Amino acid sequence: MSRVCELTGKKAMSGNNVSFAMNKTRRKFNVNLFKKRFYLPTEDKWITLRVSAKALKNINKKGITAVVKEARANGILSK
Repeated sequence: MSRVCELTGKKAMSGNNVSFAMNKTRRKFNVNLFKKRFYLPTEDKWITLRVSAKALKNINKKGITAVVKEARANGILSK
């Protein structure tokens, strides 16, 4: 399973490790993902999502129903 947020679509980025001698080697910046269960009162069911920390902040601000509706409209969430 790839490390992708199911609500925002965030993925891992690539970049460089830079040493004190300015040697550069490739590295990966992974997304800060959590597996969380949410209750959707409009559909009267629980869903399990892998969400990033930023998506959790959006859920706290807007509410789960608004965020899921927005993700489905953008084509990110198919559940």
